[in-house]
Amino acid sequence: MLDLNATLEELDGEDWGTPPYDSALVKSCHRLRRVPLKDFSIEDLRIMIGQEIGLKYLMPIALVALEKEPLAEGDFYPGDLLKNVLGVSREFWRHHSELKERMDAIVEKAKAKLETLDESDEVTARLKADLDSFD
Repeated sequence: MLDLNATLEELDGEDWGTPPYDSALVKSCHRLRRVPLKDFSIEDLRIMIGQEIGLKYLMPIALVALEKEPLAEGDFYPGDLLKNVLGVSREFWRHHSELKERMDAIVEKAKAKLETLDESDEVTARLKADLDSFD
């Protein structure tokens, strides 16, 4: 059972120290490694999953959020978390078949939900294409 009170730093036993670059993304990733998993927002999940950091801990949390709302929204647009989850390497999904099965169900739910949205919207169109290419 995943300890949601733990941080990524505690779970993987690595202290990344001070960010080596003065970049907002790098600083965010370093900061988020010290945040208890239970305190991760949709945006925090979007950021870390987009960088493929802590996937074995964060993907189960992200999938719970996506099962509730496939178009869960971080700071950018409805479905931005889903977009980043869809972009995770195929290698990850090969090694986590139980998560892949859950993701397959989320993809079907998201496709149904997107059918009700304006297809002329570029974000919706791109997300539909990403859903169609997920395997």
